[in-house]
This record gives sequence, C-alpha cells and structure tokens, in this order.
Amino acid sequence: MSASRGVAVVIGVGPGLGMSIAHRLGREGHPVVLVSRSDARHAGYVSSLADAGIRAEAFAADVRDHDRLLSVLDTVVERHGPVGMVYYGPGSTDPESHPVPILQAGPEDVRRAMEWAYPAVEVARRVLPGMIERGEGGLLFATGLSAVMPMPALGNLAILSAALRTYAVTLNAALTETGVYAGCLVIGGVVERGDIHGMVSSQPERYGPVAGMTLDPDALADAAWEMYATRGRAEATFSVFG
Repeated sequence: MSASRGVAVVIGVGPGLGMSIAHRLGREGHPVVLVSRSDARHAGYVSSLADAGIRAEAFAADVRDHDRLLSVLDTVVERHGPVGMVYYGPGSTDPESHPVPILQAGPEDVRRAMEWAYPAVEVARRVLPGMIERGEGGLLFATGLSAVMPMPALGNLAILSAALRTYAVTLNAALTETGVYAGCLVIGGVVERGDIHGMVSSQPERYGPVAGMTLDPDALADAAWEMYATRGRAEATFSVFG
C-alpha cells in the first residue's frame, strides 16, 4: 500500500503491540503518527521506526482528554494529509484502571472503564468522513478476551471490552460497500514486550508465572494487517486459553 493512501495513526502506542502495529503499517508504506499519554518514550519509538526506514512523528495525548485528542488528529491532518489508518489500543497499568469484579462493580466503576471507549467513537467520527469520501481506509480496535468469554473477575473492564468489540464489528457492517474497513483484535493473553507484560513478569508472586501466557506482538500485527488487506473478517481472537 502506498503512503498516498494516508498516514497511519497508532493511538495508545506502547513498546509491545502498539509499536509492532506501527512497524507493520510503516512497512506497507504508511507514514506513522504515534499517540500516547506521555512523551517519555517517544524519541526511542521514532528512532526505532526511522532505523527501519519509516517516517514517524509522535504526540502526547491522554485519550480521555477529548479536546487534546481531537486537536492532535487535526494537527496530523494539517501536517501529513488524510488519515488512512487508525489503530486504537490504549490501556493503562495504573491502579485506577485495574478491574473491579462484576459482583462488586457499581455504575461509577463501569463509567470509569467506559472512559476508554468513548474516545474510540470520537476518533472514528473524526476520520471516517474523509475515508468514506476517498473510498479507502480502515480502523482497527484492540480489546480483551472478556468481550467474548465471561470473565467475572474482570468485571467493569469486561463491559468495556464488549463495548469496543461491538462498536468495531457494527461499524464494519455499516461500512460495507464504502471501501472502508473496521475490525477488532480480541486479545486473550499477555502481549510480550508490553507494559502489562513487564508488570506481570516482574511480580510473579502476585500474578503467577507468565510462561505459556504470552502472545507475540509481531504475529498479532501481521494478523491485523491481513484482516485489513483481505477484508475477510471483522474480528479475530488470539488467545492462550485455546
């Protein structure tokens, strides 16, 4: 795919799946824009992509800061032209983002979790009109296995996961015949090199052994590209649980 089809925006980039997605889209000819809450690691990310021959820029934005997020998207278009691809996969290891089991989860816990879903809708509404007008482009959303498998311990986060999955596959159905794609990666496991992988593997006494529970982010990124390129399915599940 040529870069003329638009810049790829990776929202919620981290050292695991986000960077694997960035490299995969960059190899397909897209210039890449990285977005994450902090710019502390951006220089290293951009350098890694430059070493691979991929043009990249990075912006700091918390997706829950709606004005900042939409301002970044507008700046991306001003600097790089139309958005051709979006990957939406923000997450957090902060205590405030830890799950509340379903029997204990109240409305406020659910609202707090859903703050990670609302920005996905805002991003889609911002970029879809241009994609539809050009008749090409795509959005990929990452969510958890609790979107399709009951996991009571994940409680409020399970509701978030299900919402993101449903949004993605429903978007894809609505975009039929437009040339634009929407898809969802349902992830059941600890993604290698990611921040959660680092947290879990550093505290085996709390989380248990990580061996046999991990997924390769490069393989996930390859699968994500295949989904977009072939348009054969709107979702794919990647799980260490069989």
